[in-house]
Amino acid sequence: MNANQSATVENGKGGGSRFPTAYTILFLLIVLVAALTWIIPAGQYDRAMNEEVGREVAVPGTYTVVEANPQGPVDVLLAPIAGFYDPDSYAANAIDVALFVLLLGGFLGVVNATGAIDTGIRAAMRRVEGREIWMIPVLMALFALGGTTYGMAEETIAFYAILIPVVLRAGYDAVTGVAIILIGAGIGVLGSTINPFATIIASNAAAIPFTDGLGLRLGLLGGGLLICVLYVMRYAARVKQDPSRSIVARQYEEHRAHFLSADTEVQEGRLTTTQSIILVLFAATFAVMIWGVAFQGWWMARMGALFLGAAIIIGLVARMGEKALTGAFVDGAKDLLGVALVIGLARGIVVIMENGMIADTILHSAANTLGGLSDIGFINTMFGLLAGMSFFVPSSSGLAVLSMPILAPLSDFAGVNRELVVTAYQSANGLVNLINPTFAVVIGGLAIGRVPYERWLMFIWPLLLILAVFIMAALSIAVMV
Repeated sequence: MNANQSATVENGKGGGSRFPTAYTILFLLIVLVAALTWIIPAGQYDRAMNEEVGREVAVPGTYTVVEANPQGPVDVLLAPIAGFYDPDSYAANAIDVALFVLLLGGFLGVVNATGAIDTGIRAAMRRVEGREIWMIPVLMALFALGGTTYGMAEETIAFYAILIPVVLRAGYDAVTGVAIILIGAGIGVLGSTINPFATIIASNAAAIPFTDGLGLRLGLLGGGLLICVLYVMRYAARVKQDPSRSIVARQYEEHRAHFLSADTEVQEGRLTTTQSIILVLFAATFAVMIWGVAFQGWWMARMGALFLGAAIIIGLVARMGEKALTGAFVDGAKDLLGVALVIGLARGIVVIMENGMIADTILHSAANTLGGLSDIGFINTMFGLLAGMSFFVPSSSGLAVLSMPILAPLSDFAGVNRELVVTAYQSANGLVNLINPTFAVVIGGLAIGRVPYERWLMFIWPLLLILAVFIMAALSIAVMV
């Protein structure tokens, strides 16, 4: 497989699927949003610096129609490039995430070249044989913990290439591995409790303490995690019993060939002392990454530097030699090059919407839609509107800063507590970002896992429906008490 194939969220060999690749889907979305800039009137809110949030926020009541700036063919072509580095975008630029992905790929290439992961996976599978199903709730709970506390999202990209071989060895499929990570962390973000990039920023923008509404969010977190764990476990058990029932059954051999080594000596061997040391360093690298993000404020640059340094250390421990080390690193980075490119393409959609100045117009229309509704109608319509906005602004912090200063005060007129608006925002954003094609974490995770986007939709749509009903019921009950 070449590097591009690894990142196109493939449709599988011989499957006959005509569903377009992630690249085509995202580019068509850029074209669609560009077309909307010719139809939707341009408008803007005044913005003022909010010291508590640390960013400029929209000022309620200041919306004005401005001169249109429709986006043409040249803008469409520039959008993916601007998605990487545009300094004026509301959403974070993609260049830091893309570079992190390449450095991560290099690190994994070096570790894989030592054979330590393949041998370690086999050793672990022998020890948990017959009990593999229980790794699903444990791992999903750990990812949910990361999501609810510090908004674990882009950081999960590092785990796909490690976990998917484990679930394949256990008799499951690549979708199971992707679901454990993407849904696990996603339900944590959906039920954010102290997540500074969602709950705290949104609460500050809404002018309320972030602890307001904590009980409801804990309920959404616990109930949502239980629903998701049962859903994934049920699917995994069905696949293990009958692999033909896998959503990606046509890619079974391809996935095993890509993620699992076919080296018989490695399959039958035991961990050497050197490989054991490498696995300790491997695990320590991820532990340091989590510590740095959670407690030291690290972001992509420092995480990338961590993986670069760890790759060098592991190469030295394995006595790989300069040429073998650099070759393995470059090959590993090459495997994830397509993932890095697709991340910038996803961000290009937001760039078009902002440059076309239709983001504030959409927000203003949403605010007008909420007038005169009952309490239950208000909070559920708010949830729906924020879900729609999440497709265009997948960033939790970006959506919070854009929407909360305008939408939260509307709850005062509707007689609804502001913390419910914050909860509706984060649950809507978390739900949509389980499938959002404009969210780099979704597209990147599916690309690394080699799960076609339409296959992922087929797998997850019943869960989305269940979660949406659960969230709306919880919001409706909360608004009545």
